[in-house]
Amino acid sequence: MIRVSGKEVAAKVRQEVQQACARFIESTGNRPCLAVILVGDDPASATYVASKGKACDQMGFLHRDYHLEATISENELIKLITALNEDIAVDGILVQLPLPSHVNEHKVLDTVSADKDVDGLHPTNMGKLILGTPVFIPCTPGGILRLLDEYEIDTVGKQVVVVGRSNIVGKPIAALLMQKGRDATVTICHSRTADLAFHTCSADILIVAIGSPLAITASMVKEGAVVIDVGMNRMSDTSRKRGYRLVGDVDFDQVAPKCFAITPVPGGVGPMTIAMLMKNTLHAAVLHHGRSS
Repeated sequence: MIRVSGKEVAAKVRQEVQQACARFIESTGNRPCLAVILVGDDPASATYVASKGKACDQMGFLHRDYHLEATISENELIKLITALNEDIAVDGILVQLPLPSHVNEHKVLDTVSADKDVDGLHPTNMGKLILGTPVFIPCTPGGILRLLDEYEIDTVGKQVVVVGRSNIVGKPIAALLMQKGRDATVTICHSRTADLAFHTCSADILIVAIGSPLAITASMVKEGAVVIDVGMNRMSDTSRKRGYRLVGDVDFDQVAPKCFAITPVPGGVGPMTIAMLMKNTLHAAVLHHGRSS
């Protein structure tokens, strides 16, 4: 069984980005700049934002962090994003999700300029992804593709089952894997899928992103499958100092012995997401300044 280390691959991606960034700065005199907007005080979101800022520092990027009150109006948030769209010093804009319930998430994300949408969630970028001409690949799906490539896991002709239909992971990874060159046959499952195990047991490659701890058990996975676990869930654990442990959507201990390859949680897909965000931000800067890195 191969334990797919996102931590190791992410370190490789970061090194590539850091080296490309140094060349970019030398040739243009500009440093890539990422603006990150956090609304409210969700602890997990705050941790993610801090990690992104730290990654920017390591890559040689500039970053601006906007921590806004949870009570901010939708109009005020859109006003900030509009100003950042017009700011030529800003290359990428990321709005940390989730947003408070009174804010229309789609309206806010649609406000981000397509050429600064380093999350790859703008309708223009999602449309280009579907057509096979993506500008920015959403970070987690991009990370999954890089993991498959690094571990030489072929997708051509394979049965891929994606559990989860989010705009952030499920839909884009399905679209990417069915493109020419990847050539997978893709099935998308979700909360309304009848007999989920029937579908997951057919998967040569199983990608799980449903936000439900340990939902995929050994009986739901066929022998020799590749399992990519996107889940990151907190489970109460009084034996741990912090009172909880992190687990995926897949029951790793049960499922791993049946797999050809599997991602652990933590240390699997998670580290790849930030690494690919840095790659997208550098790409945005290159596009804005018209120079190759």
